[in-house]
Amino acid sequence: MRKLFIASFIYLVLGLAAGVFYREFTKFNNFEQGEFTQLSVVHTHILTLGFLAMLVFLALEKLFSISNSQGLFTTFFWLYNTGLVISTGMMVVHGSLTVLGTAEVSPAISGIAGLGHMILSAGLVIFMVALGQNLNLAKKTEGE
Repeated sequence: MRKLFIASFIYLVLGLAAGVFYREFTKFNNFEQGEFTQLSVVHTHILTLGFLAMLVFLALEKLFSISNSQGLFTTFFWLYNTGLVISTGMMVVHGSLTVLGTAEVSPAISGIAGLGHMILSAGLVIFMVALGQNLNLAKKTEGE
């Protein structure tokens, strides 16, 4: 549970910092407010998929002791966080290049971001498997 709390707190700080970075970086580079850059949504991604999701995982861990799931919880935790860091990191790179006026952003950035999303999704699937195992275990111990 402590890992989830620490991760949640780290994502809170990173999400807030991403919002400040977006505001100041675009202002410093005279980026037009009407143009879209992925930097504008990085802070919401980190706060939602990082901070809030970790708090939800923490609540579910408290209720169902998911970390007792034969290593599934550890696999979920590292896959999910790796995927989130890769995805949001590529959003920062892509958004920064857009603000700096780079004529063409490499398709590799989108590919790496897609890989991050796949890793994040795999982590979520593993979490659901671990949760399902613990729900079945709770059901058996309650005699339902």
